[in-house]
Amino acid sequence: MEANKILSADILDLIFEDRNKDYGAYNLRKTYNKRILKALIITASIALLALLGSLLFKAFQSKKSNFKVSEVTLQNIKEEKPPPDLPPPPPPKPPPPPKVEMAKFTPPKIVKDEEVKEVIQENKQLEEKKIDVVNQEGIKDDNIATPTQIDEGKQVIEEKKDDDENKIFEKVEVEAQFPGGDAAWRKFLERNLRADVATENGAPAGQYTVWVQFVVDKEGNVSDVKALTNHGYGMEDEAVRVIKKGPQWKPAIQNGRNVKAYRKQPITFQMDDN
Repeated sequence: MEANKILSADILDLIFEDRNKDYGAYNLRKTYNKRILKALIITASIALLALLGSLLFKAFQSKKSNFKVSEVTLQNIKEEKPPPDLPPPPPPKPPPPPKVEMAKFTPPKIVKDEEVKEVIQENKQLEEKKIDVVNQEGIKDDNIATPTQIDEGKQVIEEKKDDDENKIFEKVEVEAQFPGGDAAWRKFLERNLRADVATENGAPAGQYTVWVQFVVDKEGNVSDVKALTNHGYGMEDEAVRVIKKGPQWKPAIQNGRNVKAYRKQPITFQMDDN
């Protein structure tokens, strides 16, 4: 190194004069101050960040500690019930019913035949009055039952009968019967019933009882014939046909007179294996 450059040269240049500066030691010493400064700056930054974090954490903790949590208890508040409804006032008493015109009952008396018409005239005066134990004035009772008719000539009381001409009885004292009884009924079936209808329609072997209901009027005429069972294989249709084809029946009897009534008649089909 020249003499005039020695005073202005760096100490490293003097130490590494005529030495290999590319080896690495020269560069490390050359940049030592820069690296120290950089390390100090990084250390100071980390320390500053740590300090700021600590301060922020303490400030957050202090704010959190300012809030006090107090226990809250809910009280059961009883709901006030409304006062009970007062019962409605009793309804006013209905006015007493008007007095009904009544006639005192008089026991029957035996009189001569010539005086019967006069007794009938007296009885006619009681048609619009209610019979009781005392006489009483008042309004006429519209619900008085119609009196029985008196035949003035025969002196016989005829009771009015209900009009049951069109009534169909379901239960009677004596049911409608086939003329001639059970024997005639069996003979009628043997002559008119096609017993092989079920076999022709593929019915399996067995015994089938078909019930037929119909109406027998007062003259014995048969109507409203219908089957109550449903075995199939044409048995119900055949039974209905036979009933419709039959003669007049003996009508049912109720209270000693012929009435219109229902009749249920069974007809049995016997199917053999052969």
